[in-house]
Amino acid sequence: MIAPTGTRQRVTIRSRISLLAALCVGGAVALVSLGAYITVYRGLHDQVDENLADRANALVVNTRLITEGRAEIPVFFLELADIKFDVISPTGSSAIDRPLTRPAISETELSVAQGTIDSSVRTDTRTDSRVYAVRYPPLPNTALVLSQSLEGTKNTLAKLSVVLIVIGGSGIIVAALAGLAVARGSLRPVQRLTAATEHVTYTGDLRPIPVAGDDELARLTHSFNTMLGAVAEAQERQRRLVADAGHELRTPLTSLRTNLELLLASERPGAPTLSDQDKEEIQADLRGQLDELTQLIGDLVELARADAAIDVHEHVELTDVVEQALDRARRRAGDVRFEVNLRPWHLIGHAATLERAVLNLLDNAVKFSPPGGTVRVTLDDAGTGYAFLQVGDQGSGISDADLPLVFDRFYRSEEARTLPGSGLGLAIVKQAAERHGGSVYAGRSVDGGALMAMRLPGHPG
Repeated sequence: MIAPTGTRQRVTIRSRISLLAALCVGGAVALVSLGAYITVYRGLHDQVDENLADRANALVVNTRLITEGRAEIPVFFLELADIKFDVISPTGSSAIDRPLTRPAISETELSVAQGTIDSSVRTDTRTDSRVYAVRYPPLPNTALVLSQSLEGTKNTLAKLSVVLIVIGGSGIIVAALAGLAVARGSLRPVQRLTAATEHVTYTGDLRPIPVAGDDELARLTHSFNTMLGAVAEAQERQRRLVADAGHELRTPLTSLRTNLELLLASERPGAPTLSDQDKEEIQADLRGQLDELTQLIGDLVELARADAAIDVHEHVELTDVVEQALDRARRRAGDVRFEVNLRPWHLIGHAATLERAVLNLLDNAVKFSPPGGTVRVTLDDAGTGYAFLQVGDQGSGISDADLPLVFDRFYRSEEARTLPGSGLGLAIVKQAAERHGGSVYAGRSVDGGALMAMRLPGHPG
């Protein structure tokens, strides 16, 4: 019967390591103990067999004889105090008339007396003794049978078994404790990492975990700290985006509310009426503020989309992308002209994202160009697998203080604050370039205006 999921006991890694260490040591101890027991067992039995064979040989070759019934036996027989002996005929009868405690006789010993085999050795389970038989030359068709008890051997083996069990059990316990200690020390960084993960989950605190050592667990902690840093940075970017977006949205929303309240107040009974000119100015302000708000929201959506990973990758001909962006930019450029010089360039990426970035560069150049000015657009191979897309205008240019900041979100120079825009266009350009493995640059054009450039990987088309 399978236990419900909620009632299953979780086996920790520490317990698994301890159990594994105990099993390994237990297996090794069991093999060593079994080998030692078998070796001692065989050695003791061989010792008994050799002792019986030596005694039998001594009895056979001894020349001092005494007569006992039908057999003349050596005097050495009388010295076999710890061994049972007998001389038997092929029928199993004893050739010695003196009363004896005879050894156990079986068909094996009778075969020796009958001359079928020269000697035999066996263990008699009834008397728990070792029985050795050999032909007895002084009497024809007889066999000398010696028997020695195995009680001493069994006692020795029993003591050995107890010793091996005690030592083996102690070794297993020590191995389990050692495995537990090693697991506890080795897994302490994992426990800290687990506790830190749970702490981050419940509190949102992204402070790094202290790292000790340089082993695999230390590298894992370093990687986790890197991930925490990336998450903290993403959260900070999100917080800044929300704060900056709220700040940027506040101005057009406040202006919209003011103008709407003014229009509504003028429609109330008894309120001063607005002139047609004032109404037209308020309506123009409302349209401008709505356009600004719409552009800001669109830029925020585009920036949020750029923050996400690009799921679609396709073969992109950058020249086509730039041409499409130029078609859109010309329709709202007024009398600003475009001087274009494009060389084929091919890359893997997202065409729509690149087109939006290029269009932002073109719109930015048009916005800062003087009436009748020229925007120069070039796309050229920079070597080493990269191409530069450069957009330069003939405006007033960018100050040295603003150059490092122009691609930051919501950043607008003092000169640009009076112009329409959200301060997100160049940030979108930077996001698109970095998503495609490139980078962005800002400088001054040959005409004295601003020069914006994207460096993108790829190869000539």
